[in-house]
Amino acid sequence: MKHFSGDISIVLGGAAGQGIQTVEAMLVSVLKAEGYRIFASKEYMSRIRGGSNSTEIRIGRHTPRAYVDRIDFLLALDKAVVEHLASRISKHTILLGEKEKIGREDIHIIDVPFTRLSAELGNPVFASTIAVGAVLGMLGAERGPFEAYLRAHFARKGDEVVTKNLEAAAKGMDLGKHIAFMEGFEVTLKKDESVCSELLLDGNTALGLGALAAGCNFISSYPMSPGTGVLTFLASKSRDFGVVIDQAEDEIAAINMAIGAWYAGARALVTTSGGGFALMCEGVSLSGMIETPVVVHIGQRPGPATGLPTRTEQADLNLVLYAGHGEFPRAIFAPGTPEQSFHAMQQAFETADRFQIPVFVLSDQYSLDALSTVPRERLELLPMTNYVTETTVSYQRYVVTEDGVSPRGIPGYGTGLVGVDSDEHDESAHITESASVRVAMHEKRLRKLDLLKENALLPESIEAVKGAKTLVVTWGSNRGVLEEALAHIKDPSVAGLHFAQVYPINPQVKKMLARKRIVVMENNATGQFAQLLEQELGIEVSERILKYNGSPFSVEEVIGQVKKISDI
Repeated sequence: MKHFSGDISIVLGGAAGQGIQTVEAMLVSVLKAEGYRIFASKEYMSRIRGGSNSTEIRIGRHTPRAYVDRIDFLLALDKAVVEHLASRISKHTILLGEKEKIGREDIHIIDVPFTRLSAELGNPVFASTIAVGAVLGMLGAERGPFEAYLRAHFARKGDEVVTKNLEAAAKGMDLGKHIAFMEGFEVTLKKDESVCSELLLDGNTALGLGALAAGCNFISSYPMSPGTGVLTFLASKSRDFGVVIDQAEDEIAAINMAIGAWYAGARALVTTSGGGFALMCEGVSLSGMIETPVVVHIGQRPGPATGLPTRTEQADLNLVLYAGHGEFPRAIFAPGTPEQSFHAMQQAFETADRFQIPVFVLSDQYSLDALSTVPRERLELLPMTNYVTETTVSYQRYVVTEDGVSPRGIPGYGTGLVGVDSDEHDESAHITESASVRVAMHEKRLRKLDLLKENALLPESIEAVKGAKTLVVTWGSNRGVLEEALAHIKDPSVAGLHFAQVYPINPQVKKMLARKRIVVMENNATGQFAQLLEQELGIEVSERILKYNGSPFSVEEVIGQVKKISDI
């Protein structure tokens, strides 16, 4: 008998339109209610119907935080799934599906007649509920949480629909238990009752909650995947939290409206992807010159141009770092977990408001779509400060200060005139072509960078850094995969550092990297963050672990790459 007791990878595969997302939503909700710690990630093609998409759901004894290549159970809804995931299917994979639809005689398939069973209930839509029931039955799950979910989820559709779904759940669970018995495997995963009260968050929701916690009350965006999820989340909460939602006519309008909202006293956000952000660069420069804050979220995907619009990459760091003509300070955050996403949004708004600069939050398709369980207490509300000054008749918007930060007023709050100008200007915001005033204003703006560096977040250690000889450095969404890989390797000579803020870099980081062999891991082809570390800190990066095929790093490949580089 095959026994599963530690960590299970379940993959659901099918064409767009076959209900994969419905099955995932049901399954993760019920597994959480059962007390299982989960992590789910998805990959999908850029089409409304057809293609081959998959979702991986990991259930772990400890909290899983990353994607793995291994597939323990594969629920295949059509033949294309088997071909699409062939490199991940091993002799140990238990494959479930309808033999007639898959049409493969060369592999062992456990026949699960979804079509026939749903037809017996009178409608093919019940196939999703049967599929979830079959998986839960194989896992030895209790019926109560699934039935409670179905009653709550379908209550608005009436008693008949609820009853039919309960029947479908029973059929599926009975079938799943039968399969487990006949195939000779047993699942005994440890449950944790505390998981039931935890939050189930994806990256979009975590960032959106962070924006609300930061006092965001205006969002202006033109939809572009994968950044649109933050816009739709805030739109769904707009009435409860008083958020003004503007779906702009284009990205240029979106950033300019957000800057205008900040000028009027709002806390505004723009969300987009790399292609959309390319159109915003003049607006970014405007923010830098008029010293009006703006927060921009960029959900990264592979380019150039349209590239792979539904895949993941970390190749927009340089775009954001150098966006806008002229020289002006900025800050860039790149969270790696839902908790960090929640905090990074708050830090972004605080930094933008305090220093009157554009601030960017970088995510990617992988982190935005990934789901995991998060204890509520980890979503800490950070202090929120109001940096707006009540003006007087003698108020000067751009008065020169020692730290470069001038008091920021807003129209109507006080008796002063709040002028701004995109041309070079004097302290009162009047246009100037004076060389001496230009130098004074330019140096004033750039002095903020010293304060930004001093206040920049330090990277978080993964494993014991002090005694390690090799340090694997990463940023953004690669936090979880590096953490799991190093925990598996368990070699004191190798440790990791994760940057949730990638610019500016705190000067103290140089000491953390001293006398270490530096390896940088990131999802792009040129090692953009490795270049930034070398440029800013004057260090040497010995090796680069790079991936740029549109897929995230898996735990297995990071283990292999780190072992190879470290000679373990």
